[in-house]
Amino acid sequence: MGVMNDDVVVIQKGKQPGEPCCITVNCPDKTGLGCDICRIILDFGLYITKGDVSTDGIWCYIVLWVVPQSSSLILRWSNLKNRLVSVCPSCIVSFYLDQSSTHSTSSLVYLLKFFSLARKGLLHDVTQVLCELELTIQRVKVMTTPDGRVLDLFFITDNMELLHTKKRQDETLEQLHAVLGESCISCELQLAGPEYECLQGISSPSPEVAEELFGYELSDKEIRSQALSPDMSKLKKASVTVDNSLSPGHTLLQIHCADHKGLLYDIMRTLKDCNIQIAYGRFSPNSMGYRDLDLFIQQKDGKKIVDPEKQSALCSRLKVEMLHPLRVIIANRGPDTELLVANPVELSGNGRPRVFYDVTLALKSLGICIFLAEIGRYSTSESDREWEVYRFLLDENCRFQLSNMVARNRIVDRVRRTLMGW
Repeated sequence: MGVMNDDVVVIQKGKQPGEPCCITVNCPDKTGLGCDICRIILDFGLYITKGDVSTDGIWCYIVLWVVPQSSSLILRWSNLKNRLVSVCPSCIVSFYLDQSSTHSTSSLVYLLKFFSLARKGLLHDVTQVLCELELTIQRVKVMTTPDGRVLDLFFITDNMELLHTKKRQDETLEQLHAVLGESCISCELQLAGPEYECLQGISSPSPEVAEELFGYELSDKEIRSQALSPDMSKLKKASVTVDNSLSPGHTLLQIHCADHKGLLYDIMRTLKDCNIQIAYGRFSPNSMGYRDLDLFIQQKDGKKIVDPEKQSALCSRLKVEMLHPLRVIIANRGPDTELLVANPVELSGNGRPRVFYDVTLALKSLGICIFLAEIGRYSTSESDREWEVYRFLLDENCRFQLSNMVARNRIVDRVRRTLMGW
């Protein structure tokens, strides 16, 4: 006997404006379900204020309280519910089947190509429209011509799976024309061809840049733009401890760390990739900028984590992921100045939501134009991890002297703060 879809995900809106909405998920359990749910919530621009999760390994019950990260956010609650239901295992068909396939991997990829006059903030304005339409950017190639025009290639998938219909395509083009205005020269939407595969990878950064961007251990040297400013260093000191004395069958994982956008997602994806199962967890509200989590966990074989080396490796991995889930640096690329942003890709192949949106928002707020932009995947041989890398060549015609280290640090700080929700 199963549960009807209407009962799998229940969204209860707050009684007063500004009150958190309560999202309840009640369905069969699967490995990484909490990660998938947190990723969708982050993708919809929502912030998790607190949460509880409980599972016996067969059935899962999750309650999350969420608020919009921005007052201007356009949110379609019915679409959010449908997305959440889509990652829940079937409540009627046996849920012991392989549930690893994701919504995004089976989606058709479309090419959105537009040619327009260049202006500040153009790339972010287009990205905002795509986010509001629930179109996910898989790859992008942005090029500026010498005469001040822009050719943008967005490879996108539709979370609503309707982009093959004329109505959905017309809606997309209409909203894009509205934001581009008279600067739009042409705008086309079609199924992506072989050119999509050509953009799967990107040119490799220099060894020095790669070391700074992907290094597992982060340097505290202030001379490096990757290093956190002193006040951020104080806020970002995380505490992760394990305790095997309180439960006969589970290891208690206790986390105390500074809050940031997507914190619960970062923790859940790390545990998912480490094959750690959560039996019970509580995500406490923000207190003075900090969060506390208590998680009763097991290894994939159903046993506690008693090996000191495994305990230390898990705690170290969590600290790094919470300290710096996104890497942001500025480097020289020949005669040009390049902003690089990287985030680890889940083992399932999913990247982090809304990174391109946040970076273009930060650059728009600084009045910096983007001369060229691209998104690709990059694998590091040392750590055997795949990263999603965003590369932006910055236009020198701005109020910042891009060769100046102080100016570069200010840009990095603004981009990082926007990404982290500070």
